[in-house]
Amino acid sequence: MADDGAMDETSKEVHQHIDELVAREHALRAAQVGKGLDPEEQRELKHIEAQLDQAWDLLRQRNALAEQHENPDAATERPVGEVEGYLN
Repeated sequence: MADDGAMDETSKEVHQHIDELVAREHALRAAQVGKGLDPEEQRELKHIEAQLDQAWDLLRQRNALAEQHENPDAATERPVGEVEGYLN
């Protein structure tokens, strides 16, 4: 773990995964505007939204652990129901 605030490799991978999910989410939302989404695309969008919630939660956990000078690898992916519940 670097003390200079640099992102560790695993956090970079999580962030890259988030970027990929966001790109796909944007593509689906753009398609939704023109023609709407078929049921499969709607399921995919819901799945992407859930994956994004989990990925952002994991990244926040990793950052919090690193700020406390603890091992960010101790962060764990939490169930969708748990991370989505934070918004309610």
